[in-house]
Amino acid sequence: MARPAEPDRRARTLSKAADYVLEHGLAGLSLRPLAAALGTSTRMLLYDFGSKDALVDEILAEIRRREEGLLVELQADAGEDPATMLDAVWRWASAERRAPFMRLFFATYVDAIAHPESHTEGGRPMVGDWVRFLGSKSRPRSLDAATATLCVAVVRGLLLDRLTATDPERTDAALRRFAELLDPDAPASGSSAPLP
Repeated sequence: MARPAEPDRRARTLSKAADYVLEHGLAGLSLRPLAAALGTSTRMLLYDFGSKDALVDEILAEIRRREEGLLVELQADAGEDPATMLDAVWRWASAERRAPFMRLFFATYVDAIAHPESHTEGGRPMVGDWVRFLGSKSRPRSLDAATATLCVAVVRGLLLDRLTATDPERTDAALRRFAELLDPDAPASGSSAPLP
């Protein structure tokens, strides 16, 4: 007779596993230390999730759901014009408390390039979610797909730079300069940060 499902336990385990991955990353993730940190066993992890790959997929989906929920906050602050929206996105994404998610995002992004078969939809949601958000038709001045894609690429590049360099002021200034290009009528900030 099959063992009865325990969805509450599974959901609690998944939530704690997502917290663990945000703190420790995915590189070298092993089921034994993960199970020990979660207060369970590898046997129970495999019983609940089927395989390590399936567990990792669900962990990433859980983290993505959390971030999607936080996008609701961002939506309220994003404003109507593209420059204000981009500034709100930057402040949200570059906040220190979001650094663990961003580190995981980039590690997963690179892994999706190297091993697309290991990721649901080959990692496309990591780009598509943001393009859809920036191009949302719910805003009076939504961005077309090409401009939204360009904004995602700029923010992604500057975030990567910010996580690896020690001069956040330079990336802040670069983002402001790019935002000015979206709104050519806005006065130039005149800000310039020294090169690293």
